[in-house]
Amino acid sequence: MRQTSLNTVYEMAKRDPRVVFIGSDLGPDTLKQLKAELPNQFLMEGVSEANIVTMAAGLALEGKIPYINTIATFLTRRCFEQIVLDLGLHKTKVRLIGSGGGLVYAPLGPTHLATDDIAILRAVPNMTILAPADAVEMHRLMLQTLEVDGPVYIRLGKGGDPVVSRADLPCEIGKAIQMREGRDALIVATGICLQVALEAAAELEKQGVGAGVLHVHTLKPLDVAMIFEKAAPVPVILTMEEHTLAGGLGSAVAEIIAEAGFNPAKRFKRIGIPDVFPDQYGSQTSLMKRYNITASHAVDTVLKLLKTSPTSHSH
Repeated sequence: MRQTSLNTVYEMAKRDPRVVFIGSDLGPDTLKQLKAELPNQFLMEGVSEANIVTMAAGLALEGKIPYINTIATFLTRRCFEQIVLDLGLHKTKVRLIGSGGGLVYAPLGPTHLATDDIAILRAVPNMTILAPADAVEMHRLMLQTLEVDGPVYIRLGKGGDPVVSRADLPCEIGKAIQMREGRDALIVATGICLQVALEAAAELEKQGVGAGVLHVHTLKPLDVAMIFEKAAPVPVILTMEEHTLAGGLGSAVAEIIAEAGFNPAKRFKRIGIPDVFPDQYGSQTSLMKRYNITASHAVDTVLKLLKTSPTSHSH
């Protein structure tokens, strides 16, 4: 996913002289083609992310469109004030590409795990937040970031994630995608959790339960109308994310469901990382299992919710 996003920056830079790439202490081979061919559109800075964000804001105010790439935690936690005041407040066209969203950097421990990046940036006015499911969707969304007014955060998976997005479905910033229909339950997923949600829906189908899957690749602005439309007919709603339950996708959907005043009320549950610093090292997969961000847990949760639902269509 990261390679695809950087290749897309190179592709856009060749076509549009406003595009500038800024890396923070990345490997010497990062975008070497761009560096060789368009040296005026390539900058590699040291470990000074807060300064880079402010520098990028200055470039944006002069008409450039900077794309910054570094590890997601350093780009969000370390630069929060600069992001709020230099990007959000001034609505500058700066793009933040966060490597290793969620549990990707599991071998490096809690300092490198971007488990709160969406929550942090959801609170910033004028911010657009993207979490593609795979490299193909990443490419489609990256091309659209060129024209977005204001700052954009692009959350990257680890790379090599299975391609589960579909070329036949429209992919537009700000619009959720219905991946699957179902009248018994709705699973709302973002980022690489789309793959987990689709696996869960396939297993539920074998058990006679029709679960729809809604993919929310844009967490801000959220496609409230689509979530409301797909939530209305089903008794059970489940959200899945590789992010803390505080302030992420589940929180955003819960707000919508609570304010909608559905009668009878929906059975609703969130799957994600609890309010902890992950305490184990390992792999992204092992930590997702530790926090039950799995297809089997999603299946069990939906079945339990259906049992307690007064309007369940299931038999």
